[in-house]
Amino acid sequence: MIILGIETSCDETSAAVIAEGKVTANLIYTQQMHATYGGVIPELSSRAHLLKIAPLVRTALTKARVELKDVDVIAVTAGPGLIGSLIVGYTFAQGLALSLGKRFVPVNHIEGHIYSGFLMNPPPEFPALILVVSGGHTLLLNVRSHSSYQILGTTIDDAAGEAFDKVAKLMNLGYPGGPAIQKSSENAVRKNLTFPIADVKGEYNFSYSGLKTSVLRYIQKHFPDEVIPEQEQSEIAYGFQESAVGALIAKTKLALKQGSYRSLSVAGGVAANGRLRERLNELAEEYKLPFVVPAFEYCTDNGAMIAARAASLIQSGIKEFGIQEPFPSFKSVFADAPLIKRS
Repeated sequence: MIILGIETSCDETSAAVIAEGKVTANLIYTQQMHATYGGVIPELSSRAHLLKIAPLVRTALTKARVELKDVDVIAVTAGPGLIGSLIVGYTFAQGLALSLGKRFVPVNHIEGHIYSGFLMNPPPEFPALILVVSGGHTLLLNVRSHSSYQILGTTIDDAAGEAFDKVAKLMNLGYPGGPAIQKSSENAVRKNLTFPIADVKGEYNFSYSGLKTSVLRYIQKHFPDEVIPEQEQSEIAYGFQESAVGALIAKTKLALKQGSYRSLSVAGGVAANGRLRERLNELAEEYKLPFVVPAFEYCTDNGAMIAARAASLIQSGIKEFGIQEPFPSFKSVFADAPLIKRS
């Protein structure tokens, strides 16, 4: 089976090919223009997708040495994400599938991230505890099989990745914030600055709004002119990163303590953070579990993870494909896409 996976949920245009279970191409175009504005501009993002999607798909097929007529399945992100960006990828993929008479599989973006770990060898073992951490989502999941999972906890306000971006902007470190904060934190010397983490309702839930505000108040108090010396930037970045990662570790450890799992995995853009990887690996060793972390190219939004999720749906024998909707913030705009219900 040959699957073409397309991803356009935010500011990455990606096309990938999975042939007989192996990734033979995974191309990602990242829209650099958003760094000028300190965040993603939705209209600019959707326009960039329009320009890049067709040539990127052609190049991915060429790299995979596959002709379009040989593709069996066309999979695409159907949400959540920026509506304009989603429409570009969704309509392109659906039109391509209809014109060629190919099987069309809409994929939930978060489920795609979960399956970035399943691109690794060996993949996570079920039941797997999977932490999904990105710019828009922070979730702790009990993944029991390819067709069943339980959301243990989520953020009640800001996502972890969003907090990284906003704190980096407060310190003029640039966008995206995650890599900038990690790089700055490596130069910290004192390493004694701490920021509080909110204690929220729901034993596995997260909150990052208070942490972000705490950093803001610290900067306003100590640097009223908003000019922060480089060394002080590093101290703040270190303190923030330790608190942000610490919150993720605390909830993950609680889930491991109270549940029974055969593997631990992490996914999403923040999964590229070195400190998070280090502490999760320590946690996996403590509980004697295999730790599955995606390669860096699979941490960001990518077509390979979408194709991988489509493959798992097909192999699970699910006849109706559509958008799963367990996430309160996500409402499907594609009325023709049936929902896949999970327990």
